[in-house]
Amino acid sequence: MSLYQNRIVVKVGTSTLTNDIGQSDLRSFDRIACVLSDIQNMGHEIILVSSGAIAVGTNKLQMKTRPASMRLKQAAAAVGQCRIMNLYDKFFNDYDKTIAQILLNAEDMENEEKKENLTNTFDALLEMDIIPVVNENDSVSYTEIKSEDRLFGDNDMLSAVVAILCRAQKLVILSDIDGFYDRDPRLHPNAKRIERINVIGEEVQSLAGGAGSRRGTGGMKTKLQAAKLAAAQGIDTIITNGKHPSALYEIIKGGSVGTLFAGKL
Repeated sequence: MSLYQNRIVVKVGTSTLTNDIGQSDLRSFDRIACVLSDIQNMGHEIILVSSGAIAVGTNKLQMKTRPASMRLKQAAAAVGQCRIMNLYDKFFNDYDKTIAQILLNAEDMENEEKKENLTNTFDALLEMDIIPVVNENDSVSYTEIKSEDRLFGDNDMLSAVVAILCRAQKLVILSDIDGFYDRDPRLHPNAKRIERINVIGEEVQSLAGGAGSRRGTGGMKTKLQAAKLAAAQGIDTIITNGKHPSALYEIIKGGSVGTLFAGKL
């Protein structure tokens, strides 16, 4: 599979888009829009995979806590989806960029005809310098919200599937952590960040803990699964901190930021 050398998929997690009290982090939306617009101006094709629909919807609906029932989660996702796209549209527009929304279900990836149509849609949007914003269709799909070993865990796996579908050269997962560590840095102050991982074997997988931040559901485990899936198709995957999106400048230059999972075909 030949990769598009200048095509990058960037995945943004809930923890990056919301602040510590669960409100939308407008500065974060603005920084992400600014950096991605700038990188597109340098000649790169950008695809953004975004989480956060349920969290942003919960906030918009003024619910005190994240809803527990499926129907309320899906309602919150439907409201949040609208709000998130509104924010992205506003901030990308400030940098003279047009965005497009693409909502996906797991089934869309399993049907060959749908897959081909999707690839053509992505290619057409990118040819027109439009930035596709991708999310799992939470308001109708229960797989991400509910299933235990889901295909798309908080959109980490979705971002890997999109990177493969679009034959991107790089997948960058913006998380609430600076990279992959030899132990949990939240529990061990002397934990060391691993700069490069060539093989995601059992030893590496055993270092990944449970879920991530209290606002996002995708922990390091789902990020490792995503990195493994993308790397197997030759796509370099980088996990780094979403609070510093300017790190993307260093990443496109090939610098050492976060943890690189080297793509191998």
